[in-house]
Amino acid sequence: MCYSLQVDTSVSNLEKRLNRPVSLKKYKQGLQLGFVHPSTPVVTSGHPNEIIDLEWGLIPFWAKDKSIQKNTLNAKIETLSEKPSFRNVINQRCLVIVNGFFEYQWLDEKGKKKQKYLITLHESELFCLGGLWSEWVDKTTGEAIQTFTIVTTEANALMREIHNTKQRMPVILTPQNEEDWLHGQNIERFAHPEVELKAEMI
Repeated sequence: MCYSLQVDTSVSNLEKRLNRPVSLKKYKQGLQLGFVHPSTPVVTSGHPNEIIDLEWGLIPFWAKDKSIQKNTLNAKIETLSEKPSFRNVINQRCLVIVNGFFEYQWLDEKGKKKQKYLITLHESELFCLGGLWSEWVDKTTGEAIQTFTIVTTEANALMREIHNTKQRMPVILTPQNEEDWLHGQNIERFAHPEVELKAEMI
C-alpha cells in the first residue's frame, strides 16, 4: 500500500507542472506520512482549475468523526464500488501531486528486516497519483473538511519485487491521462499504469 509520499517542491514548480494557480493553506514541503493526515497538494474535480491542499485520509460524508481516516489512506481500485467509504465518490477524482513515494521490501519472512525505497519516475520530477476526494462536515464545529485517498492497483514487475508482501502500488498517472482521470473516465482503464519507475535504496 502507499502510506508515505515525497512532496518536496516549490509553489512555482507546482504551478508550472500542473498549469494552474496555487491556493494552499497548510502545505509543508518534504515527507508526507499518511497516518498523521498531512495537508497535501491536489487538484480535485470540484476545484479543477487550481491546486489546493486536502487532508490525507478520506472521511466519507456519513462518518461520525475523523477516526475513520486511519483506514482510508488507500482505496483498492478493484473494490471501490463495494466499499461504503468509497462507492459514493468514485467520480470525485483528484490528482495527488508528488515527487515520489516510499515502499519497504521485506528481507525476512516476518518483516523484521526491511529495505526502504524511494520510487520516482525516470523522466519527471513531479507526477500525479490517482485519488478520490470527499467533503465531510464536523457536526460539533460546522467546519467543512475536504479529504482524499490514494487509489492503489496490482503491482507491476518492479513493485512486486519491492513491495513483496501485499504487492500493491498507487495508480500512477501520465501527463496524457491526468485530465481523463480527473474528469471521470472509466476507472478500470487506469488499473495497470504503463509508466517507467525508478527505485532508489534509502
